[in-house]
Formats: sequence, structure tokens, C-alpha cells
Amino acid sequence: MESARASVDPREIDQFERLGADWWREDGPMRPLHKMNPVRVRWMRAAMVEHFAGLDGSARDPDSLRSLEGLSILDIGCGGGILCEPFSRVGAQVLGIDPAPGNIEIARAHAEETGAPAQYRAVTAEELAGEGARFDVVCAMEVIEHVVDPAAFIGVAASMVKPGGLFFCSTINRTLKSFALAIVGAEYVLRWVAPGTHQWEKFVTPEELEDAIEAAGLDLFALTGVRYDPLRRSWDTARDLDVNYMVVAQRLARIA
Repeated sequence: MESARASVDPREIDQFERLGADWWREDGPMRPLHKMNPVRVRWMRAAMVEHFAGLDGSARDPDSLRSLEGLSILDIGCGGGILCEPFSRVGAQVLGIDPAPGNIEIARAHAEETGAPAQYRAVTAEELAGEGARFDVVCAMEVIEHVVDPAAFIGVAASMVKPGGLFFCSTINRTLKSFALAIVGAEYVLRWVAPGTHQWEKFVTPEELEDAIEAAGLDLFALTGVRYDPLRRSWDTARDLDVNYMVVAQRLARIA
């Protein structure tokens, strides 16, 4: 049981489980995530469509309501299901997992309310991997900066990616700029999130993340920064990797 919960930090779980119904309040403590979510979904969906269309020769239309049909997606650390629901509405079979039972209750209740077909389980990544579960796509978005051992966590997550499948990850870079913006600015000045939500020393550089991904047997092939524009009050992808960024890696398909 100890090894099955190796990546879990009880303090982090308690912090996010206390959010309760506030997970889905767009003007609440998860407001930055709601604002960022369309950017994450757009970038990830485009990568999935391009990758799997090339892999299986299917004619996937990125604008279709069935663009991810037939794909199985795992969202690790799904919280209230903010990322799961959009993907489940475009044809994917989505499973969101979270070690906090309270988060799963919120996610299930919201999915039932909206009719989103996403499924949820209160388990850790280690527990699910131990069951032999495998997926076309595995996501760990805004998660690794909250786990005990990022490299070990990446290894567990990567083990659930099928041959030919994708692994998405997003986090915050460990730079002076991220300390100023993500800690001082977001937590203490703008009060976007509660003070103490993040610990700067737990942020992960792109180089560290790439090393962990490659050590887990995956090939990182694309990354992008995610930047907030204060004039437009919106998020978008950018070349700047100094604060928020996302990556996608693949497990090479076996050759028969």
C-alpha cells in the first residue's frame, strides 16, 4: 500500500480537496485554471488529432465533435474534472483519477449535471498502473509540482501509455521569473490562488522534465510556453518557457 501511494503528498491532497464545489466556480479559487483550460484543450486536441491521424491513417477533423473518437484518455490528478469534460464531449473515452475522494465526488456530480460522459475513480496513479491499465493518451497537467518525487511519478504515468500513444504534461518552470509571477504575483498580490498553493523549490525545469520523460522510455517531441496577457486578460501559447509550459511525448509504436 505504501508504494501504491508513493507520489502522493497528503498536504497537497488536503489543500485541493478543501476546494469542494469551488472547483467549478469560474470566479472562485480555480479561476486561473478555468481561464487557462481552453488553451490547454486546444493545444492538446490539435496534437492528438495530428498524431493519431498519422498513426492510423484516419481522417480526423480537429473541428469535429467526434475528433477524438476511439481514443482512451487518462487524466491523472483530475481534480473536479475541468480537463476531462471537454475531451469526453468530442468522442474520447476519458477516465479521470485523483487520490482525493472529495474531488472525485465533485467531478462525478458535475458530469452528471452537464451530461459529460467522463468516468472517475478515486485511486492513485501507482494503484491504477498496478492494475495493468493502458491508455492511448495519459495527461498529468499541473500535477508534478505537487508530487513527492516528480521523476518517479513520470515513470509511473509513462508506464500507462500504450505503444504509439501520447503523454502530456504541464507545470511551472523553476526560475526567478516564476517566483515573481507564480508565487509573489499570483498568490500574494493578485490573490489568484491561496498563498502556499505552490512551493517554488518543487517547480520543474524543462530540462529536468525532459530527462525524466526520456528515462521513462518516451520521446518528447513538442513543447510550448503558456503566457498570461494582462491587457487581454487571457492565456495563450507562447515561446516563453520561463513560467508555465506544456510538453507532449510519445511512446514509439512497436514494429511488427
